[in-house]
Amino acid sequence: MKLITAVIKPFKLDDVRDALHEIDIHGMTVTEVKGYGRQKGHTEMYRGAEYVVDFLPKLKLEIAIKGEMVDSAIEAIINAAQTGKIGDGKIFVTNIEQTIRIRTGETGTEAL
Repeated sequence: MKLITAVIKPFKLDDVRDALHEIDIHGMTVTEVKGYGRQKGHTEMYRGAEYVVDFLPKLKLEIAIKGEMVDSAIEAIINAAQTGKIGDGKIFVTNIEQTIRIRTGETGTEAL
């Protein structure tokens, strides 16, 4: 089992969710986060005053899936979230040692 953590631009959430549904991945956790990478924030004007936005709004998606679905999930996320501009995000893949469904007590891939 694998955990895919993807950090994407907020307006791409619906596209990513739809792309994952097309390949039968239906569950995810979405968290609103702030951060920056190479774009290092930016400067904005508000009522004539200039201010620096150090942390940009992003969404963090966490998706637990079977190991054999990782490549197709990554491809779906990239195709749906990519704009070609700086700040498109990152994808991290980590191993899941154990999964337990609290309601039924199921473990392993049955708990996904």
